[in-house]
Amino acid sequence: MKNIALLGSTGSIGTQTLDVVRASPEKFNIEVLAAGSSIDHIRKQITEFSPSKVIMSDFSAAKVLDEEFTAVTVLSGPEALKESVVGCDIVINAIVGFAGLPVTIAALTEGKTLALANKESLIAGGPVVQKARRMMKSSIIPVDSEHSALHQCLHGYRSDYDHPSQSIKRLIVTASGGPFRGFTAEKLDKVTLQEALEHPTWNMGPKITIDSSTLMNKGLEVIEAHELFGIEYGQIDVVVHPQSIVHSMVEFVDSSIIAQLSMPDMRLPITYALNYPERSEAEWGSIRWDEIKKLEFEQPDFDNFMCLKLAYQAGEEGETAPAWLNAANEVAVSAFLNRQIKWVDIPHLIAQALDNYDSRKAEEERDIYEADRQARLITKQLITGRVNG
Repeated sequence: MKNIALLGSTGSIGTQTLDVVRASPEKFNIEVLAAGSSIDHIRKQITEFSPSKVIMSDFSAAKVLDEEFTAVTVLSGPEALKESVVGCDIVINAIVGFAGLPVTIAALTEGKTLALANKESLIAGGPVVQKARRMMKSSIIPVDSEHSALHQCLHGYRSDYDHPSQSIKRLIVTASGGPFRGFTAEKLDKVTLQEALEHPTWNMGPKITIDSSTLMNKGLEVIEAHELFGIEYGQIDVVVHPQSIVHSMVEFVDSSIIAQLSMPDMRLPITYALNYPERSEAEWGSIRWDEIKKLEFEQPDFDNFMCLKLAYQAGEEGETAPAWLNAANEVAVSAFLNRQIKWVDIPHLIAQALDNYDSRKAEEERDIYEADRQARLITKQLITGRVNG
């Protein structure tokens, strides 16, 4: 029986993780649930899974739950969230955005297996996260479908940030292309918030759905692949694959390519992460070959989807540049979701923010937080200038 801390339990990854746990109650025990302020959702989860501890980021929500569930320890705040990982075997970090960084570092520092869905913490905190992982020889199992695919393709070929495999020629990360694949610059200038939130393949939260539409999500995944597997950026390619059946590929030095395929269902990579290194029976993700007519692949449009190019640039710059990129993107996407800016403004704001990057080293955790703070401040000022201009 594995004890699980599920952080971000009411979001898309969180609820699908509970589907996996529900299917194998003899294997997994939910020890900790953590969420933001969604009382109704987490109330149902507490009733069904009986965690010993619940962490809410919203103090008022924690107070309500504490009075209602007297047999459960209900806490609030970032320190409680970090301490929640101590009594667990696996920590699933499904928190959205940069806010997931402290618990990623806490889990690795405690020597836990980290099932990582919060890519932003590895992207923004790269050097600091690697330091924590290295110190305790902790394991990171990716939950992103693309990185789970790479992890599976590399079975038998150890490759991580410290020891990149010499057998690998390149990593090929697939992208659905999002809802605006093939759009001209003129059409992109007119896209609406509602259109951007309608992903053709995946059912995800609003922030990651917008990231997918701009291809920033894929750019962040390129940085994540570098951090997870130690492969240089020149050896990481992105290929648009609208069917989302091939989740990623690895080409080896002998030009042989291994790919991982399944129907687009996040419960499959979650199942893989929870059971690793073993395999477990599961129905989701099974391919219905008679329903697949074709598998298409094409090169991404770097000109109309600038975010992908910006991510490569920030990744190659290294140090705190990815943190700067991530912060600028989070602020810009939030502004778009709040109808303050247009969709096409997102990459331009990020590019302008990166023009102000101060080349700060990433030696300590505080360096990451300071880079994040400065990038957010600058991006907000740029947005204010656009709105008032």
